[in-house]
Amino acid sequence: MDIIEALKAVLFGIVEGITEWLPISSTGHMMLLEAFVPLNVSPEFYSTFLVVIQLGAILAVLVLFFHKLNPFSSRKTEKQKRVTWGIWAKVVVGSIPAAIVGLLLDEWVETNIMTNEDVSAIVVAAALIVYGVIFILIEVRNRRRLAEAAAAAPRGKHARASKEVYESVDPAADTEYDASSAISTVNTFEQMSYGKAFIIGIFQSLAVIPGTSRSGSIIIGSMLVGTSRTVATEFAFFLAIPIMFGWSLLKFFRHGFAYTATEWMVFVIGLVVAFVVSIVAIKFLVGYVKKHDFTAFGIYRIIVGAVVLVYFLLIV
Repeated sequence: MDIIEALKAVLFGIVEGITEWLPISSTGHMMLLEAFVPLNVSPEFYSTFLVVIQLGAILAVLVLFFHKLNPFSSRKTEKQKRVTWGIWAKVVVGSIPAAIVGLLLDEWVETNIMTNEDVSAIVVAAALIVYGVIFILIEVRNRRRLAEAAAAAPRGKHARASKEVYESVDPAADTEYDASSAISTVNTFEQMSYGKAFIIGIFQSLAVIPGTSRSGSIIIGSMLVGTSRTVATEFAFFLAIPIMFGWSLLKFFRHGFAYTATEWMVFVIGLVVAFVVSIVAIKFLVGYVKKHDFTAFGIYRIIVGAVVLVYFLLIV
């Protein structure tokens, strides 16, 4: 039995590591996985496990972006250190709305939505589909704006001018070039105001609704206030650090630590696998957004939302 549960934990870790960072909702995928591969654990443990397994994913962010997020690095100039402190300050500002909403509504959502299978299926499916449509509409708008900008610029100068934004800014404040910079007003974290960071934080707070996707809501909010896809994606990674650590501690203290040996084993395996898979998923997404938009994720969300709706309401 322990071997079977260990294998299930590996599968949950893989799904968490992939879906936590891609804007496709880890909740929806975990619901489907639990329906087909249920863990032999208590409801209290499972509720906590779905949140605490995210700590493995968070560690991947800290490892991959350690230098960029480390204000004490001896390899950074004083200006670069100030830029890094600025990133952390914007992370704190962006975390305030989600912290408030989470403290006020998390227990209510868990009691009234997530523990009611019919209601949770409808909410998760609706969030998946609605945000999928939003992603598609935003990228349709962005493609039109890019085409208009390219048509208005002299041949070749439009792309060069966009890339010069990156080459002229200090590397510590920089993110790598992506095509959306040509229509974005925020192409580096230095260009992000605290007001925009707070607005993005409001969008992050919408992730209290199951199926929304924390990273997806942050990316949508970021692009709506004018950030490039790369800045939006990295900010989604960074905002996860305080929120997911805090949420995990909240779950632990709410449900306690009285778990069986098998449940602790599931915890450890899930965290480790989520960490390893997150490394791969984050690297993939960072590379992907430099050359592609989020339309494919929008389409995928709609498909998964339809699957959740059909399975939980018509089949189960």
